[in-house]
Amino acid sequence: MKNELTLQLIDTHAGGDVSRIVTGGVDPLPGATVRQQMEYLRDDADGLRKLLLEEPYGAPEMSVDLIVPPSDSRAETGYIIMEVMGYPIYSGSNTICTATAVLESGLVPKREGHQHFLLESPAGLVQIDARVENGVVEAITCGGLPSYIDTYRAAIHVPGLGDITYSVAYSGGFYALVDARDLGFHLTLDEERDLARCAGAIVEAIQAERGFSHYTLGDVGPLPFLHFMGPVDQVADDFYRSRSATYVHPGVICRSTTGTGTSARLALMHHEGGIRPGDKLETVSLRESGFIGEFLGVEQAGADGHDVVRNTITGKGHVLARSEIVVNCDDPMVECAGLHHILTSRHG
Repeated sequence: MKNELTLQLIDTHAGGDVSRIVTGGVDPLPGATVRQQMEYLRDDADGLRKLLLEEPYGAPEMSVDLIVPPSDSRAETGYIIMEVMGYPIYSGSNTICTATAVLESGLVPKREGHQHFLLESPAGLVQIDARVENGVVEAITCGGLPSYIDTYRAAIHVPGLGDITYSVAYSGGFYALVDARDLGFHLTLDEERDLARCAGAIVEAIQAERGFSHYTLGDVGPLPFLHFMGPVDQVADDFYRSRSATYVHPGVICRSTTGTGTSARLALMHHEGGIRPGDKLETVSLRESGFIGEFLGVEQAGADGHDVVRNTITGKGHVLARSEIVVNCDDPMVECAGLHHILTSRHG
């Protein structure tokens, strides 16, 4: 008999971004809140993130969402987000995927029509509105984090690129926002590698020059995201559309436009006076997938009186696979250090 480490997964995607939802195989984590459980993983058990995002089990372009018990009794479940850059406290695409997975797996009973429930992320409670048609989850609308503009049209010199104009928004992480046309991009799929190289150089230059501080969270680490903005087209009185691409440092161009990237765009459009409450923006990715962000309104927050944008993000999640993976610690490609204390073993 041997001790076998296994994980139960539901692989999903929203807008092309693959999220692996871990539904079983991990022992209860210490921490009174989902945020504290996330901090424990980050500080004492980062091997789980690396295991599922690196060979032979995964790829850096994927994300991982671990289902954990909520600390707030109003939430159906909690979830912790893991990406190549670390542990973002919120993500729209990961929330859409997690909400879809808990419905399709029966962790949250699925009902025909519209249903509403709460999930608990490291950022706090998230309102989920699900639309179910003929037993299929057709759309998830989730609350975007309150978003604001930290920096508007600053300039930085980037080696090999010259002087770059950028803005910075907070929408669950700090995003550099740059005009794709100014950099010679049309935001088509054939530009993906060049977009990653360009974004990496800009992010590294910004990181070397300055840091950013949230008005309540304080220092949340170096800026990890960049969002390329295409032209904004008005397609109806209250509906806009823009090609977009989101970069995650180091080296990843997301397959979707990302929910937090879309929230960042709404914050910038409000800052520039371009939208009213009820207006919607559809961001369209290199792969022609999209998310729809709705601008709900604005409120003042923080000692400096930031204009904070309230918003929602809508998208569709798709189930790709339901599986159980075996963590083989005898495999030279598998690093099990820091895993045994959180993975449940069973006798095989």
